[in-house]
Amino acid sequence: MSLNLSELLPPVRDIAVAAGERILEVYSRDFQVESKDDNSPLTEADLAAHRHIVAALGALTPEIPILSEESATEVPTSVRLGWDRFWLVDPLDGTKEFIKRNGEFTVNIALVEGHTPVLGVVHVPVKGVTYSGAQGVGAFRSEAGQGERPIRVSTMGDRPVRVVGSRSHAGEHIEAYVSALGAHEFLARGSSLKLCLVAEGAADVYPRFGPTSEWDTAAAQAVVVSAGGSVVDLQGRPLGCNRGASILNPYFMVVGDSNFDWFSGIPADLLDTADA
Repeated sequence: MSLNLSELLPPVRDIAVAAGERILEVYSRDFQVESKDDNSPLTEADLAAHRHIVAALGALTPEIPILSEESATEVPTSVRLGWDRFWLVDPLDGTKEFIKRNGEFTVNIALVEGHTPVLGVVHVPVKGVTYSGAQGVGAFRSEAGQGERPIRVSTMGDRPVRVVGSRSHAGEHIEAYVSALGAHEFLARGSSLKLCLVAEGAADVYPRFGPTSEWDTAAAQAVVVSAGGSVVDLQGRPLGCNRGASILNPYFMVVGDSNFDWFSGIPADLLDTADA
């Protein structure tokens, strides 16, 4: 069954915004922080957003299964690998940023077909900003009270490269890569906001040489690609979803202008690892 992604995008945006409201209810008061089995943090905001999104997507598209970070262990791998189409959700991406109360956390909802994110919504609750995109439809930025506008990646000109990176994860490989670019400006952001900055042309490249999961990136990947950019591994291959037992991504690059050489500065030992 084919879906009309243009018609599906607005209700999914509404679902993400409503999930953000539930997150802000917790954000505005004291809350407890627990640890999951992998020692990553969990709050009641994660769970409140998860419950809303799962219920709302279930009502919107009851025939499409849902994989959420907060219920992933309940889905057998053999079942998940048999899905041709599914929702991939991170109810609160950037829980560490949420705990720090710096506002840089998002709600991520992606529709995956085959192994490709074809629709994505990334909502920033504190700012009331929503990024969205769908294959064949385009990419957009909307803000409460200001309507919606199309977004597009930037082309490189005679200016420093704008590199966006993590507030929580850096390291010598990132430093080496950024140095190899020459003149540059570094922008620190949390969560999937980094990909969205590339999508809207506010940054040029986001190199990620550290661990991430597919639900961290799929929604924003759909936005970036719909805005004319790319999300690729270190060999230049598009990131895919649900290809195996692991939901971990390889190291990757988010790039705007495809005519610029983003790959020659990648540290050689990372390329050796990626080839292995």
